[in-house]
Amino acid sequence: MTTHILLYGMPSVWSLALIAVVVLLIFGGKKIPELMKGLGSGIKEFKKGVGEDEDDTPKEIDDKK
Repeated sequence: MTTHILLYGMPSVWSLALIAVVVLLIFGGKKIPELMKGLGSGIKEFKKGVGEDEDDTPKEIDDKK
């Protein structure tokens, strides 16, 4: 019973395979590496921005005091 509760809402293997096939049909084999490269660089920029934001936060708090 607890296994069903933990897996509730998680996509099955067949659902993931269907999504992969649809993405392959829509974007084609040549566009997928470019799409993944863009996604990776976007995540990298996001993490960089979050890291810079954390560095700025203590300075702003100290300036307001």
